[in-house]
Formats: sequence, C-alpha cells, structure tokens
Amino acid sequence: MNTLMKRNGYSPVTSIFDDFPSRGLFDWLDAAGIGRDTRQNTLPSVNIIETGNDFKVEMAVPGMKKEDFKVELDNNTLSIQAEISSESEDNFNEPARYARKEFSYQSFRRTFYLPNTVENEKIEATYQDGILCLIIPKREEAKKKPVKTIQIS
Repeated sequence: MNTLMKRNGYSPVTSIFDDFPSRGLFDWLDAAGIGRDTRQNTLPSVNIIETGNDFKVEMAVPGMKKEDFKVELDNNTLSIQAEISSESEDNFNEPARYARKEFSYQSFRRTFYLPNTVENEKIEATYQDGILCLIIPKREEAKKKPVKTIQIS
C-alpha cells in the first residue's frame, strides 16, 4: 500500500526551546498552546483516504475562499498554503485615537510527499462548505488489480 507522508518544518518542542532565554512568559504559553488565542498556532485537520483508483485529501478550512489557497506541486512534494488577514475596529469617533483596533492574520502551510505511483498532472482541487478537497489519481500500474484465478494444468 502506498501512503502519503506529511512533512512540516515545525516542531513544537524545538520551537519552544530554540530561544529559551529570550522569551517572555506569555510567549511561552502561546507557543505551548496554553495562552491567549491559539488559533494562529494550529494547522488545519486533514483526512487522507486511499481508494483503488486514487487518494483523496480533505482539509478542514472553514471561513476561507478558494482564492485564499495556493496549491503547488514541486516534483513529488505537494504544498497547500493559505493566507488571510482581516481588520476589525471599535473606536470613539476620534480619528487619531483608537480605543480598540484589532488585526488578525492567519496562515498555514501543509506539505505532503506524493509516492511516484500517482498521476501528478491530473490532480484536481475543489473548495466547498469549508472543505478543501484534492483528488490525486493513481497511475494505472498502481491501481489494485482484480483477483485472477490461474488454472492448473
């Protein structure tokens, strides 16, 4: 059975201890997923389904538009990334003085190694109801063959 393997350059343990002396308490809590808003430190969940004819990759990314995504294939490495930013503000009708102004920025990048038994040129992607779906067809020689009965002479 061929499998898709994920590779992300991020390791929570490594990133927490890389700059131990220079971090403040809140930075430590945020990096550990304990602190304030941890949505920016998470990656979207992914389901990978293998059938006889293809792989199906489903990624849960609600609240985005298909224009927010960038899906690239470099040799056998499939990268899915997205970037969104938004701004909301509450102020006291004074143009130069903010009572509250918040910026939001989210991005992620997921990388998968594709086996050499897939049709790289025929990958299809759709985005509907908060789910990014990629269909990665297998090459003919990688598809499961039906059971063949061999006659004994």
